Amino acid sequence: MLKNHLLGCVILLIGLVPVVDGQTLDVLITNARIVDGTGNPWFNGSIGIAEGKIACVGKCRNDAKLIIDADQQIVSPGFIDVHGHIESSIRSRPEARNFVQGGVTSIITGNCGGSSLHLEEFFHELRDSGISINVASLIGHNTVRRAVMGASDRMPTASELDSMQRLVDRGMRDGAVGLSTGLIYVPGTYATTEEVVTLAKVAAQYGGVYASHIRNESDKVLDAITEAVEVGKQAQMPVEISHFKVSGRHMWSQSTATLGLVERFRSEGMDVTVDQYPYTASSTTLAILLPSWALAGGSDSLKTRLASPKLKAAIIAEMKEDLERSETADYTYCAVSNCPWEKSYNGLRISEVSQKMMGSDDLDSQIETVLKLVSEGRRVQMVFHKMNEEDVQRIMQAPFTMIASDAGIPQYGINVPHPRAYGTNTRVLGRYVRELGAVTLEDAIRKMTSLPASRFFLEDRGLIRTGLAADLVVFDPATVGDQATYEAPHAYAKGISYVFINGELTVKEGMHTGVRAGQVLMKQ
Repeated sequence: MLKNHLLGCVILLIGLVPVVDGQTLDVLITNARIVDGTGNPWFNGSIGIAEGKIACVGKCRNDAKLIIDADQQIVSPGFIDVHGHIESSIRSRPEARNFVQGGVTSIITGNCGGSSLHLEEFFHELRDSGISINVASLIGHNTVRRAVMGASDRMPTASELDSMQRLVDRGMRDGAVGLSTGLIYVPGTYATTEEVVTLAKVAAQYGGVYASHIRNESDKVLDAITEAVEVGKQAQMPVEISHFKVSGRHMWSQSTATLGLVERFRSEGMDVTVDQYPYTASSTTLAILLPSWALAGGSDSLKTRLASPKLKAAIIAEMKEDLERSETADYTYCAVSNCPWEKSYNGLRISEVSQKMMGSDDLDSQIETVLKLVSEGRRVQMVFHKMNEEDVQRIMQAPFTMIASDAGIPQYGINVPHPRAYGTNTRVLGRYVRELGAVTLEDAIRKMTSLPASRFFLEDRGLIRTGLAADLVVFDPATVGDQATYEAPHAYAKGISYVFINGELTVKEGMHTGVRAGQVLMKQ
């Protein structure tokens, strides 16, 4: 059951609890180094599983239907990914191998303002079809606004605002864990803070969280953080800032300021946390390079604007101003992940696509290439190399930071997705824990387990405790890591030996077993 509780309330004292006499264990994991999710140091012991729950921790009776000798590997709670986008992919790829084989046992989807509009139907489909991973969802502001107002660049009428409130209310009653926004995307970018607050108050009535892809992650990032916190303050609800970063060369090292602002808000009593993917590149659609006003009304409206020499010149001027402000010469930092109608572009930088399309890679040709691709009307997915390793590490070290992928479930071998879809959690454990020592093993696991569970009300997950759901990961700390790269992203994680989801063996010796024991996790 999911219940609203305070951040960190799940941090309890460790005890060695014997299995109840006479209870038959389904699984016994012995000879383990247990990292229980609290952030406390690991300890030696065994873990027993019975009827999908953790039956004993530390000292267990030495018999079970299945006994696994962990051989001093780490056993931790299953990783909880608080920022996923799986609505469009989990139906066709319900085993979610990219997540599960990387140790992820639960995922929060519906982020960045985009969710299923009809969550009751979405959840029902997942239960009927069977899924390997546990799924919870936010209700998305962009989805709600588009259903009521389309892609209009204006304030809602009173009637439209009421309709949006009712849709958010329905989403929360259907079990959403909160409201998400994507304030750089159409149509959410056209919403005022007041509109967002009004809808957030609806979600707050059900004890939900406000999760925001904030309005700016570059030169106006401090204002955007402040806006997100203001929404939480007015709606009286906790705030989660999605994929926390500082984007653009001119902003490198400014994570000291952004983290300092979050720390200040927390010291003032605001319940605000952040999540992060451990990479220096982001991924979103190519349309984000255009000014938001140019995208109002959809692709037909954009084509009309581009047909007007005056409006097209204004669009180009703003694009060049953005480049100049970010101290970036051109769009070489942008690589195509998926061009739906021309797969030969996948993996190429915009400068390379421009050379193919326009016969030139100068800035004007690159801009013309971007406009042609965006105006085609189908979403071109990109990878943007705009961040700094120093900032990634600094953000990761903050005590209120969680680890999240910002990914969906890719079709293996198809397109050139961001490697975070396959490697996020294991990259933290391999690169940032073992190789760089940027965070400790225990704290990294806390950021992937109990902290996310607390933030999103997953009361029975995120810790190794008797009576909690048996979502567990067994991994080798000496070999765990990511294998996916920007050039070759379709590569599963390494070093994950076993994964149990709701007590069922879902990964065995690194390979998915085909088991679909995942559950829909709903806010109650």
